[in-house]
Amino acid sequence: MVRGKTEMKRIENATSRQVTFSKRRNGLLKKAFELSVLCDAEVALIIFSPRGKLYEFSSSSSITKTVERYQKRIHDLGSSHKREDNTQQAKGETYGLARKIEQLEISKRKLLGEALDASSIEELLQLENQLERSLTKIRAKKYQLLREELDKLKEKERNLTAENKMLMEKYEMGRGGIIPRSSSTTTSEDLDTEESETEVVTDLFIGPPPIRHSKKFPPPN
Repeated sequence: MVRGKTEMKRIENATSRQVTFSKRRNGLLKKAFELSVLCDAEVALIIFSPRGKLYEFSSSSSITKTVERYQKRIHDLGSSHKREDNTQQAKGETYGLARKIEQLEISKRKLLGEALDASSIEELLQLENQLERSLTKIRAKKYQLLREELDKLKEKERNLTAENKMLMEKYEMGRGGIIPRSSSTTTSEDLDTEESETEVVTDLFIGPPPIRHSKKFPPPN
């Protein structure tokens, strides 16, 4: 008789389920052994029964080494996939930036009045409106800077005027504090001048002193 195809679902009968587990477990372990011998492959097999019992097979000296090799390989593959993803993402970002730069260069040339042959009426109107808005902003900024500069100059003028006024007041106060020289006050310079103008007679005479005649004036009428 030809064996019928077994339906792949959980066996409800516990006894039949246990028998099937034992038969297929032994067959799986046998196939793992044959694969390792025939193909010189490193095979590790781990099986837990429904009751938690462990069954294992390893073609190497220790199943732990095979598991460590598997984990290392998975980690390397994950890192490689991550690098590939990062590379693809970087390529996509680079391509997007290159496209943006190209579009900006085209817009710049159009704003400078170049490469307008392929532009439509709508594009030219948009460029014109954009230029008008830009000119409005530029003029507003220019007037703002001029007003600020004018305010600074006015403030500087006020400061210079106040400083000039303060200096004039100091000058006027200095002129009012000078004491004029009085005619009745004799200084040391005047004394020196008078002494220099006074002649002192130091001649030596022998004999009686000369007789001085006093001049007589007539009596008043």
